[in-house]
Amino acid sequence: MEEAEIKSGNPLLKALDFIDMQISRIEGFMLAVGVIAMTVNTIAAVVSRFVFNSAIVFTDELNVIFIVLVTYAGLSYAARNGRHIRMSAIYDAMPEKARKFLMVLMTSVTSAFMFFLSFYACRYIAEVYESGRILPALGLPVFYIYLWVPVGFIMTGLQYGFTAVKNLTQPDVYLSTHVKDGYADAAIEIQEQ
Repeated sequence: MEEAEIKSGNPLLKALDFIDMQISRIEGFMLAVGVIAMTVNTIAAVVSRFVFNSAIVFTDELNVIFIVLVTYAGLSYAARNGRHIRMSAIYDAMPEKARKFLMVLMTSVTSAFMFFLSFYACRYIAEVYESGRILPALGLPVFYIYLWVPVGFIMTGLQYGFTAVKNLTQPDVYLSTHVKDGYADAAIEIQEQ
């Protein structure tokens, strides 16, 4: 969030900023652990296979767990930074008030949809848990793979909800809580080439 907004004393924006920072820390931890663990696991599998001529049997299962972790933490990270793919030709041609209305509508609906998906992800995890299936090589219950899914959906739903609130309380149009709508980055990238 912008420095002036935080200093303005708006308690809603301060609360959103605090929660946003905590979610950012969780995302960062999840992404770092997932990527580093996947890298170490993959390197260990390659070294084991080609140096010691023996495969580590559980590397594929571990990588599936890490891929799910990184995917769903990355979903929230992309929402926080306004980095989701957008097809915005019609949206970009609209006046600012219409864009603001659409942004509030889109982020609100997307937030609700993310919470809806987290609910169904929890139901699915409960079904997998009740099935008693286990991973063959690790011997862990399969439902552990999917525990990150509702966490990612909830964090993403919060991000989109925060963006809707930001657009309702600020005069500019925001793609996320701290990314304004526009193509300033694209113009800078073009000039640098």
